[in-house]
Amino acid sequence: MAGAAAPGAVNAQGRKVTEVAVGVMMQPDGRFLLAQRPAGKPYEGYWEFPGGKLEPGESVEAALARELHEELGLEVTRCVRWHVLEHDYPHAYVRLHFCKVTGWSGEPVGLEGQAFSWQTVPVTVGPLLPATIPVVQWLAEESAGA
Repeated sequence: MAGAAAPGAVNAQGRKVTEVAVGVMMQPDGRFLLAQRPAGKPYEGYWEFPGGKLEPGESVEAALARELHEELGLEVTRCVRWHVLEHDYPHAYVRLHFCKVTGWSGEPVGLEGQAFSWQTVPVTVGPLLPATIPVVQWLAEESAGA
């Protein structure tokens, strides 16, 4: 699989693009995991799909595996790239590489003190991080078409 974008990539407006790997952890029954952003981070208290920034030279899959291990204590065993979404936050312009994670070992633990919740559509936690909202809509469309 391809790696990250070139270091120092900028968007059309000249803003630095931050590459982020995001895990949409899916249970066989259709539930997915949302995590609450911990204190001290932008949008603290908002709910999102877990993940984090790619390190230089790191693939999306490697970054996702590292982040899910660091944040939730999980070992990813199966994931597939799903969607890419760009979002312009006041603090950062991000390119989010969403991967559906359908295999992992371990049970999630909030290693950064964050809460997490297995959800279905419609979600019952909030507020949702703005870039999380379209992903929940994609999941709703998929479940409606199933």
